[in-house]
Amino acid sequence: MKPTTTGKLYLIPITLGDHDPLEVLPITIKNTIDFIDDYIVENEKTARKFIKSIHPEKVQASLRLSTLNKHTQVSEHNAMLQPCLEGKNIGIMSESGCPGVADPGAVIVKIAHEKGIQVIPLVGPSSILLALMASGMNGQSFAFNGYLPIDKSEKKTALKNLEKLSSDKNQTQIFIETPYRNNKLLEDIVQAMQPSTHLCVACDITLPTEYIKTMRIQDWKKTKIDLHNRPTIFIIHKF
Repeated sequence: MKPTTTGKLYLIPITLGDHDPLEVLPITIKNTIDFIDDYIVENEKTARKFIKSIHPEKVQASLRLSTLNKHTQVSEHNAMLQPCLEGKNIGIMSESGCPGVADPGAVIVKIAHEKGIQVIPLVGPSSILLALMASGMNGQSFAFNGYLPIDKSEKKTALKNLEKLSSDKNQTQIFIETPYRNNKLLEDIVQAMQPSTHLCVACDITLPTEYIKTMRIQDWKKTKIDLHNRPTIFIIHKF
């Protein structure tokens, strides 16, 4: 017998680093986790750790977790939403920040809409938006470009193109890198871009080691900062 009501898909943000979650997350997150036992997560171990940190009373044995990451087969996606079709609510969580933003969870949200499942986004930290807020750059027109090419020549071309796009459209350009390659990307940015272009480097956002700085490229050439293995957002604007 089919349920008379369909469950809802809750998009649950998590912290951007290892600290007290209630310092940066609203009580709504704890309250939501209280009534949800079915979750779609990137990593089961870290998801359970987060749930325990924000809701210690939650019985771990009651949790039913599906894993969604680069190894997940497309054929598995529909089955992850089956609890919703059975009338149960589902929570989806990223490894860091907001699900669906620079995160594989977007594909599940798309399927939920196709199945008529109500999608409920909850308030929480997005490193991309927090970095943009703190950059002093154009928040009226901006683009997130994800990861740049690894190949040095292709990366240089991509950086030049983003710089030109920023100048032509008066548009802020945002991108990221795998944390262990951050220092190399900063070096490549400084070498490839014009001295007057503005660059914001925002790393460890919301953490005690948070570092956010906007300067012209000519000034970054005189600045030393170690970004190795630190989650970092890079933002440029050619005024």
